[in-house]
Amino acid sequence: MTKVIIDMKAIVVTNQAAGTAGMKLVERPEPQAAINDVVVQVHASGFVGTELSWPSTWTDRVDRDRTPTIPAHELAGVVTALGYGTTGLSVGQRVFGLTDWYRDGTLAEFTAVEARNLAPLPGDVDFTVAASLPISGLTAWQGLFDHGGLRAGQSVIAHGAAGAVGSIVTQLAREFGAYVIGTGRTADRQNALDFGANEFVDLDKEVLEDIGKVDLVFDLIGGDIGKRSARLVRAGGTLVSIVGPAQARPPEGRAIDFVVESDRAQLGEIVQRVRDGRLRTNIGTVSSLDDAVAAFNPTARRPGKTIIRVRP
Repeated sequence: MTKVIIDMKAIVVTNQAAGTAGMKLVERPEPQAAINDVVVQVHASGFVGTELSWPSTWTDRVDRDRTPTIPAHELAGVVTALGYGTTGLSVGQRVFGLTDWYRDGTLAEFTAVEARNLAPLPGDVDFTVAASLPISGLTAWQGLFDHGGLRAGQSVIAHGAAGAVGSIVTQLAREFGAYVIGTGRTADRQNALDFGANEFVDLDKEVLEDIGKVDLVFDLIGGDIGKRSARLVRAGGTLVSIVGPAQARPPEGRAIDFVVESDRAQLGEIVQRVRDGRLRTNIGTVSSLDDAVAAFNPTARRPGKTIIRVRP
């Protein structure tokens, strides 16, 4: 019996130079579940603007063009189909997670995902909240603990402390007993303090170097700020970066740059903290799939993470 292919709505990109303005809403065939995959009906999707500069958005692992591409890699939804050999998840189960960089993403009504990249989503966590967690939460967790080796009593500079990632860095570091110095723009001060920063440095008006030496710098900015931050790492400390290889290394410490990876156990740790109130996610704009292109091209700065609510 031939399987009927049904079309779905999806956002695609075809032109890297056009950026988010080059996104468009189209109809695409619903994906099928390959070996060890599940198909998820996407209820909410999280998108990171910088992914349009990532090679994986435009080419596959052997550098072949793969456009038109469906972007975004964070999702929350419900499993609708299992691929051959898939275990650990079931049809009808609520899930959330982070999809593979080289596959079509989550700005679509359905997406095919490796089952291992998803975690069960408790029924008391909203899909919109869940879709905001995978990249921000896993980046913060892995940067602080897997790569930064954070320990209680240490001092941390959290750059962009009011942003989607920085706010979770701040909260987790405080929970685990660190002293957190948040940074950002003038308008970010109160939000950073509300997320738990012990103090705040206004990068527009204050001198970063006045902080003195710290055990760990979590760099989400790079450039000149990254270079100057390297000099603030004390002997034996760590500069952790997600913006590429450090342009300057701590004189007596180490520099680590990393790409976030999906991890079911860590997603479980993160969502449990949301459930019991230890962790707040930083959501800014929530928009529909029909209005997604406009949401990604705002006329004014919008703090917090933009979430696309694919299924009302």
